Amino acid sequence: MDTVYSGKKKSTVALLVLTERKTRNENIIVVPDRRAETTVRAINALERKLGAEKFGIIYKSITVDNGSEFALADQLEQSCITGDKRTKVYYCHPYSSWERGSNENVNGMIRRRHPKDTDFSKVTAEEIAATENWINSYPRKIFGYKSAGTMFRECLRELGLTA
Repeated sequence: MDTVYSGKKKSTVALLVLTERKTRNENIIVVPDRRAETTVRAINALERKLGAEKFGIIYKSITVDNGSEFALADQLEQSCITGDKRTKVYYCHPYSSWERGSNENVNGMIRRRHPKDTDFSKVTAEEIAATENWINSYPRKIFGYKSAGTMFRECLRELGLTA
């Protein structure tokens, strides 16, 4: 998980990007700022959308950098639905972006459509959804040129979950 934000301080609005490691499927969530409490609220909203069981199966662990937006690891780990542990949060080593290589790769793909100085407060929800769909529909050599979205749906079916 990482945040993508404007390189210039035009706005506090950012994108919270979650990369599902096995299939490289992306969830991109627009957040109003990069505060730790906001990140917890965004993950809680995603858990409510997916359901506690499905969230726990998809995101067994989440690896983040040492940014202040990920400071509340204990709250990120706790389910907002059941109160139980929903996932495990790991911090990568400082200046070791390769420890989250798939996520960093996707951040680069996001930057193809939204360059470094993009003011995300002026980007519509439809544009963000189109970016997420483009990334999840992109054919990947690692999957025999299947897309991440296709692989994700296949994986969910194998687990007996609906896509």
